[in-house]
Amino acid sequence: MSEAGEVRAVRFSQAWIVATKDFAVFRTRRYIVYSIAVVPLIVSLSLPLITWYASDVGRRGAPISATGITALLPTFAFFYLFLAGVIPVSVASYTLVGEKVEKSLEPLLATPTTDGEILFGKGVAAFLLPLASILGGAVIFMGLTDAVTFDKLGYYFFPNTNAAILFFLMVPLAVVMSTEWNVLVSSKVNDVRIAQQIGILLALPLVGIYVAGQANLVSLSDTDALLTIAGALLLIDLVFFYVARAAFRREAILTQWK
Repeated sequence: MSEAGEVRAVRFSQAWIVATKDFAVFRTRRYIVYSIAVVPLIVSLSLPLITWYASDVGRRGAPISATGITALLPTFAFFYLFLAGVIPVSVASYTLVGEKVEKSLEPLLATPTTDGEILFGKGVAAFLLPLASILGGAVIFMGLTDAVTFDKLGYYFFPNTNAAILFFLMVPLAVVMSTEWNVLVSSKVNDVRIAQQIGILLALPLVGIYVAGQANLVSLSDTDALLTIAGALLLIDLVFFYVARAAFRREAILTQWK
């Protein structure tokens, strides 16, 4: 069957079976649970606390002005794009490298499930949990931030258009990018820790964007700039999709993923 034909023949019910199996396995891995649930929660509680400290009685001397707060909060929100690049690493690396090491991937490849269904199912598992955790953390962050800044600003800063672009467009695209990147990494290594160390390198370009914003080379509060970054992420996702799909072949996995 041609690759195009295989894509059309993907049975989503089969892919979901693969995903639910991975969900069950993830719950037994503490480091995966910690990275998915605890890290976004810590960030979501810490950022409003820092905002309160900078803007109210927690700060010695003159507190930050309302203008300073409105400049600070978009950069804090951008932290969730970092999480979108980092959190899927532990999930995606285990779902392929972990199963390869534990010899639990080969039985799955021996089933009638197609390559596309396996890859899609594992991609769904690596996408949904990190995305849900990050967006849940974002809700906590925005709610607490509004609570500590309302008196200073006189209005609720969140939600706003740029936050919607960041959380509902850029973050999902970054999660997809991280997942696809880790499929490629998993095709080359046999150790989960090595896969994670290489996989996390994908966060460096996102850090670079943040640094560019701090250096006033790009405005993280400008809608057009955020849409441009989102377009770049979409392009990268498309490239990674075709490369990852080419790398995920059961014949190559069984004979070359050593």
